[in-house]
Amino acid sequence: MNSSSITVVGAGIFGLWQAYTLLRAGFAVRLIEESTEPFSRASSRWAGAMIAPECEAEGAPAVVRDLGREALGIWRAQYPFAINNGTLVVAHGRDAGDLSRFGRMTERHLAVGAAHIEEMEPALAGRFERGLYFESESHLDARKALAWLLEQISVLGGEVRFGVKWDGRADDVVIDCRGIGAQDDLKVLRGVRGERVLIETHDISLARPVRLLHPRQPIYVVPQGDGRFVVGASVVEREDDGPMTLKSALDLLGSAYALHPAFGEASVLEMGAGVRPSFPDNVPRIIVEQGGRLIRVNGAYRHGFLLAPVIAREVQRYLSDGRSQGILFSDP
Repeated sequence: MNSSSITVVGAGIFGLWQAYTLLRAGFAVRLIEESTEPFSRASSRWAGAMIAPECEAEGAPAVVRDLGREALGIWRAQYPFAINNGTLVVAHGRDAGDLSRFGRMTERHLAVGAAHIEEMEPALAGRFERGLYFESESHLDARKALAWLLEQISVLGGEVRFGVKWDGRADDVVIDCRGIGAQDDLKVLRGVRGERVLIETHDISLARPVRLLHPRQPIYVVPQGDGRFVVGASVVEREDDGPMTLKSALDLLGSAYALHPAFGEASVLEMGAGVRPSFPDNVPRIIVEQGGRLIRVNGAYRHGFLLAPVIAREVQRYLSDGRSQGILFSDP
């Protein structure tokens, strides 16, 4: 089927990885996106973009961890700007129980004390007595990664068209990656709102994502370079993508201040929210319809960046040799 024409609908992280992977495999690909500006409506642009399968295992099914480990290797092999410094998880003394629980729920981490934390992150010296270090994990600048994938699709000969709405037909092979936009066709799909803040300060430097555990508002702080940090992310069972609420902003920024007071003087560059498409079990799905002419890839939840490469690989294998036995494949 390598000479077949494939239309990928949706230019978020799932759609971009689908198009990129299929082009590399020799397919002719057309990528269409309803919005006129790249990523203007994609929930992917609000992502923290941590490729962190071990940490995600704390609250996700084992399949997310296992496939995430494979996807981590794909990101590192194909994306040249991944930052491979691992993840540090910390908690204040009063929340030591949360750190212990996190350790029990995850694997492949190293328990670290105050001296090791100071060695890895000098800015956190004297602030935390214990932590967990997940050495194998990576992180990205989400929007830089999206732009790189879009550029590569053009370099590889893909056709890219913005401002084009899919008419719902599947005359050739169509891969539907519209996210929450496919809700009318996937009735079990729900939206989960994720909110995050982009801040800037040169008063503190971090080499890797730091997760601060707290029973009420755990957060992550992801360094993006040039003094910029992503602080996230709330998870709200709500489907609107309107402006961030005052409460959410206070919770996220207050927790960042609790990680280090230097964040109190940071400039707030951007606040925003995206709606993550999610199935009931919060695991993405590949749904094959119409004898293989229509393939729906959806349900990223909070695992879009983590799992997009391995989901694209599974779709490419199906289109190449008809294999659809993987755990991500689901009946319509």
